[in-house]
Amino acid sequence: MVNRLGAQMSICPTATSFLCPPRGLGGGCLRHRYLALALALALALSSACLYYGWSRWLRRGYIGVIRIRGYILSPSVAEAYSELAREAMANDSIKAVVLVIDSFGGYSDYVEQIYLDLKELARRKPLVALLVNALSGGYYIAVAADYIFVHPTSFVGAVGVIALAPPMLIPSEVVLETGPYKHTGFRRLLFFYNLSHALDAFIGAIEEGRGDRLRASRAELSRGLIYLGVEAVKLGLADEVGSLQRAIEEAAHRAGLISYEVIELQPRRYYGVRGYYSWGNLTLDKLEELHPPPSLYYIYLGAEGIVKSRVERPSMNITRIGGRVLVDLSHGNMISWWDLDALIAELAQLNVTVGFVDDWGRLEEELVNASCLIVASPTMPYGEEERARIREFVEDGGLLLLLFDPSFEYIGQRGLAAYVIAPINTLAAEFGIYFAKGFLYSEEEFYGIYRNIYVRDFANHSLFKGINAMVLFTTAPVKSRWGVAWAPNGTYSSAAEVPGRYAVMAVAEWGNGTVLAVGDITFLKEPYCHVADNYEFIVNLATLIANSTRRPLNVSKVEAERIEEPQIPVGTVKTYVERVNGEERLMKWIKVSETEVVVERPEGVTHYYYDEEGNLVGWEADGLKCAYEEPLPKPPYPLTRGKAWRYSTGYALVRGEEELKGELEGVERVEDFEVIKALDGKEYFCARVAVRIVDRIYLGGLNLTTIIEGHYWISSEVGTVKQYLTYTYHDGGIKVITRSLMLKSVSRGG
Repeated sequence: MVNRLGAQMSICPTATSFLCPPRGLGGGCLRHRYLALALALALALSSACLYYGWSRWLRRGYIGVIRIRGYILSPSVAEAYSELAREAMANDSIKAVVLVIDSFGGYSDYVEQIYLDLKELARRKPLVALLVNALSGGYYIAVAADYIFVHPTSFVGAVGVIALAPPMLIPSEVVLETGPYKHTGFRRLLFFYNLSHALDAFIGAIEEGRGDRLRASRAELSRGLIYLGVEAVKLGLADEVGSLQRAIEEAAHRAGLISYEVIELQPRRYYGVRGYYSWGNLTLDKLEELHPPPSLYYIYLGAEGIVKSRVERPSMNITRIGGRVLVDLSHGNMISWWDLDALIAELAQLNVTVGFVDDWGRLEEELVNASCLIVASPTMPYGEEERARIREFVEDGGLLLLLFDPSFEYIGQRGLAAYVIAPINTLAAEFGIYFAKGFLYSEEEFYGIYRNIYVRDFANHSLFKGINAMVLFTTAPVKSRWGVAWAPNGTYSSAAEVPGRYAVMAVAEWGNGTVLAVGDITFLKEPYCHVADNYEFIVNLATLIANSTRRPLNVSKVEAERIEEPQIPVGTVKTYVERVNGEERLMKWIKVSETEVVVERPEGVTHYYYDEEGNLVGWEADGLKCAYEEPLPKPPYPLTRGKAWRYSTGYALVRGEEELKGELEGVERVEDFEVIKALDGKEYFCARVAVRIVDRIYLGGLNLTTIIEGHYWISSEVGTVKQYLTYTYHDGGIKVITRSLMLKSVSRGG
């Protein structure tokens, strides 16, 4: 509705004074003459009033101002702006319109609706725009104007489209549909081209609106860059640097107005015209709530809006599944069978089983019988002990498949907190491989959108048998002297911003084994695996995995299958790498006498006390003392396969004057024998002992229970070489802590 700022026009007061004859005159012909004269004079004076009064208003008009602010994400917001455009068209007193745009765009349909209505307005009346900030859809709307002003540092551009792709259909026997795309609406592979069509429409509107003034190429516009106002003028995206007053003057000039008034055109109802969200708090999650996928946006969201978004990955919740191929889930890996489905299917045809394991201790146990380990997009770094074990696996003939994908779906918040690619590089660097920052893209040849690149340059390797071209969907550069597949020369890195010939895969022969590193995961899954020769690569990869074999570990001592009691002299110092819930630190074990051992950790020192037979009688740490009613027995040497022992005892826990009572019971059993390589490279023949301890402490009527489960590996030479335990605390809730040890070095006393 228009705020009407004009005044009512007055009628000249002398006009009516001649409508009545002078008093005292009679009727008749004379009266008619006076009447005719009065009418003539009235008409003359009325014409004079109209000329000198009304003509001023006839040469005068209104300049309407429409302000477009915020995100355009709802139909009511779009309709409000369209209604203003239609009112400006219908109101003949409004001679020209100035748009003041401070918007980062919005939902594609709504942006196009406003653009088309404004374009129709511009066809009938002069339309001038002032861009405070006009990014993406905000600029789309602006090109409907005949002439565009900017401030020197206005943000202009970000031409392009953001899309939320259609979901994968999971069928139901309750909800039924008549066609394969009835729920999703689009084929996932063709959705890339829908983006291209939307981008073409956007750039087409710019070219039509700016005409010969446009000096930026389609390739330049497609990059989605943001320009300052002064740069936008140089590129022909805007006409002039100027103020609102200057824009109003230009509109008046184009309308031929000498005298005019400025009126603000405002919506009839204030229903969120400023947009649902401010620039800083809009995320992909909120967009998805407003417009569930598939959906298209001419919007500038910024990296922060993506980073703040939730990423949900299918939860595996698998603790132990054996197989020749193991997939590590113990490091927060952003991978699932959804991603590896096509590869798993090909492996199944070759009688190769695949297991997902989310517990490092159990994964380590399963590695003994595995021939391939898949490590994909971890969000937690690999510790020294873990890297050593995987390196040993490869050197013994294992195949290590390292998969990384720079897409946010495979990184997540936890991965970002670890600097995005640092977790996988803690392991990859062990083999001379590094996943570089950013992603690769091409502006010349791509599949649907710029970061779906073609790869046609391959080394002579069995992985690429029968392959002419592959398409990778957002891939990271793989830096290594063992590259085997490269993007075309001229491909850009988003981080380096430099064109080059970037490797996307590497194969390193390491010891008796092989390490394969790939910078993309998306191309392995449905439906992307069916583009170009991607599936042929999966078939070749499955064959490589099926043919990989490992030589047995050095088990020269296995025939004995017997561990004698370690004879460790006083003064011996053993250094371990300890990991508590993934946090790595050093721990020292020091034998100070035949009846005392000191364990030093960063947070403090613990003293353990033994009787003359080597049974544990108690311990002390930080003023807290524990005394067992019955000593905890040492293992019943010699240890042989299947030997088991139980124990139980009460204890007193004392701190100052306070004393608590508790009890524990445990069972241990020798499961197997293994050769374990310590972090200093030395190998020890060990008994693998399974342990389960239930520890209860009584506190004011409460029963606090801790369950300790796991394994330790003990040798005749140095005692404990390795340990992996899980502590589950039950104290009204449940808390789980994992603690592992790996021997790093031994300095024997004597």
